[in-house]
Amino acid sequence: MDFELSEDQQALRAGAGALLDDLAAPARVRAHCAGDEPYDRALWAAMAEQGWPAVDQPDAAGGLGLGLVEVAVLCEALGSHVAPVPFLGTVLARGALAEAVAAGRVGGGDPVPGPGPAGGADIAVDEAVVRLATGEGVGALAWSRRPDALAARRAGDGWVLSGRADPVVDAAAAEVVVAFARTDDGPGLFALAVPGGGGWAAEPAMDRTRSQSWLVLEDRPALALGGADAVDGLWDKAATLAAAEMLGSARRAMEMAVEYAKDRVQFGRPIGSFQAVKHRCADMLVDVEGMHSSAYYAAWAVGAADPEADAAASAAKVWCSDASARVMAGALQVHGGIGFTWEHDLHLYVKRAQLDRLRFGDATVHRERLARILRPRAEKGEPVL
Repeated sequence: MDFELSEDQQALRAGAGALLDDLAAPARVRAHCAGDEPYDRALWAAMAEQGWPAVDQPDAAGGLGLGLVEVAVLCEALGSHVAPVPFLGTVLARGALAEAVAAGRVGGGDPVPGPGPAGGADIAVDEAVVRLATGEGVGALAWSRRPDALAARRAGDGWVLSGRADPVVDAAAAEVVVAFARTDDGPGLFALAVPGGGGWAAEPAMDRTRSQSWLVLEDRPALALGGADAVDGLWDKAATLAAAEMLGSARRAMEMAVEYAKDRVQFGRPIGSFQAVKHRCADMLVDVEGMHSSAYYAAWAVGAADPEADAAASAAKVWCSDASARVMAGALQVHGGIGFTWEHDLHLYVKRAQLDRLRFGDATVHRERLARILRPRAEKGEPVL
């Protein structure tokens, strides 16, 4: 199987890298971390101008008409720069709304309920999609490891949500939140609006490149977007793109370690000439290449609606979560511990990777999911790979 990117995809990667090299350089990221803005608005505006939030939206709907592999390319680039922007949540929220309309589960004119007692200050679904696609609005995805963290129940003709999700990345700026919740009939997907954004306060967090908020709801009106199939489809995308972002941060951490090993001199020789350091860097390369293969295979499989998409997405999240931890540990070892200090940029990658490993399910969660997917095949005597 060919995991090389096409010429167009390589051009997309190069263009994304050029933009981020300029607007997400380490000094700019540090300046953002020292402030109180939920994301870098100048960088987000530049990304929106190039059409990033609508990269996988069809041409006919005003998007770039690309696929999930291209979204993964952008996520890898963002991870390699620890860019402080709400890209992933916005793309996923927009896609969930647009797919619900395309499947006929909701109408374009249906309201995404706002925070009013009866759903006041609503946003129409079509309007929300446009705002997220143009970058005028920000989206977020609320997921929790505990399946009953958010519960949905019917209230009149609509639905209300109650409970507390795991910390939601970019919720402090989001005007549309798509949430996974439990219903009496199983898992469901719901949307709620916060016109103007800023519905939840940002909480202190280890990863200072992104805001996080506890999403606490009590009978909050919400729009139902779909059931178990919609949940599984969105979870596959979220896990895959989180894996691609971990790939970007791991690759950059490895590069930083190799550069340091060439420059750092001990006992009159660069430390990269010592066998133990060579082996550590080689192990990091093996892990990064494995992350690349698993993440991009999952992006292709999920984007193409392949029958193996769910297994591929969970396998990518498992491998990238575990490998990311090893790469970050190896990079810290090569740096002799200085990488964890505020003065060195490596610590930004270490802390961001820690959040990404938990986001949309850690390795344990996805191993359990893989077992549920593959067990029926094994019981039937069918191959699991």
